[in-house]
Amino acid sequence: MKTKSFRKDKINVITLGCSKNLVDSENLITQLRGNDYEVTHENDNSNANVVIVNTCGFIDLAKQESIDTIVEYADLKKAGGIDKLYVTGCLSQRYKDDLEQEIPEVDAFFGTLEMPALLARLEADYKYELLGERQITTLPHYAYLKISEGCNRTCSFCAIPLMRGKHVSRPIDELVAEAQNLARRGTKELLLIAQELTYYGLDLYKTRELPRLLDALADVEGIEWIRLHYAYPSKFPLEILDVMARRKEICNYLDIPLQHASDTVLEAMRRQITQAETTELIQNIREKVPGIVLRTTFLVGHPGETPEAFEELLDFVRTQEFDRVGVFQYSHEDGTRAHDMPDSIPATEKAERAQRLMEVQQEISKKKNDAKIGLVFKTIFDRKEGKYFVGRTEGDSPDVDNEVLVPIKGNKIKLGDFTNVLITGAEEFDLFGEVASL
Repeated sequence: MKTKSFRKDKINVITLGCSKNLVDSENLITQLRGNDYEVTHENDNSNANVVIVNTCGFIDLAKQESIDTIVEYADLKKAGGIDKLYVTGCLSQRYKDDLEQEIPEVDAFFGTLEMPALLARLEADYKYELLGERQITTLPHYAYLKISEGCNRTCSFCAIPLMRGKHVSRPIDELVAEAQNLARRGTKELLLIAQELTYYGLDLYKTRELPRLLDALADVEGIEWIRLHYAYPSKFPLEILDVMARRKEICNYLDIPLQHASDTVLEAMRRQITQAETTELIQNIREKVPGIVLRTTFLVGHPGETPEAFEELLDFVRTQEFDRVGVFQYSHEDGTRAHDMPDSIPATEKAERAQRLMEVQQEISKKKNDAKIGLVFKTIFDRKEGKYFVGRTEGDSPDVDNEVLVPIKGNKIKLGDFTNVLITGAEEFDLFGEVASL
């Protein structure tokens, strides 16, 4: 009599899009491994027979990348390279019906909040005891900590509420427990992320409780840096800055996407703030936390952005001299309020405006970096690359900000450790240095 044998699926998870998606993938991987699955993350050499693609649906370029990736694995499945293909995440949440019609090779599509259903499809249990036990895919010394999901804002250009739903905060004790678990495994830097950080706590505690959360996280033994990403400028709670100034564990760093400076465009964007109010906010932030590094993001090409409005934005950036700037080009998104406005600015013009803005910021960044020559900065090192150790200062977040390069030859540095570095040279977006002798 023959004995039937069962092969346990091996799974490769592919993550596209932002750090919030990465956290979702890490939670999924944790659940799958808790069910005794062998799981890899973005492993091109994996012998996995099941692929899960966690998609992004934010703007046109991200959507196209997600579709191209799904098609790539659909073709691999047709060729017999894998047995099963599942798709989850923002694009799947937003366009599930269309995707099912267009790419029938996918075995099933799941939305952003349907992890239990995806696990059930794989005959895996959703293990509540694993909450807070997330296995990270980043370098072990830093990790993203998603403090809430969704967004209640009504920005005209943004489809995130369509994909992620309303704002839902995670309880403080749950976040502290996760931070403690990460610290036990060697994490030294927490990057707090959400669609909107400053809204934290309103749904759970009826008041904004980010300051209380920051104090609680700063008390976690082993955590030396806490970094804040994605704070909405309108009605910004200044008490956040009081905690930042008081607690050494909280980086003097704030990611506060402003999106624009022209009052006309800000009104069209439904940002609930004016240029004058923005300028006052920036002044208050800099006064309360001297030396703070401000990172912001601008969106160019929104309907109604005239050449004059764009020049106003350029002047604003020149005047404020932000430390870090990212630029997006407007994407006409179904279901958003801006979709009813004429998208009359040609793609070539949007690209040219984005380039001009980054050229302005490049000059500012070079000026600010030159001013750091001769100073010493506490630096954490992420990797070796070519002839250099590559690290970051308190003012630099992974993947998006400046880096510090220290020659491997003649310098002893342990990756994942903090080291004092004397800055000896600077370029537009990189600093060069050597280990400081104290």
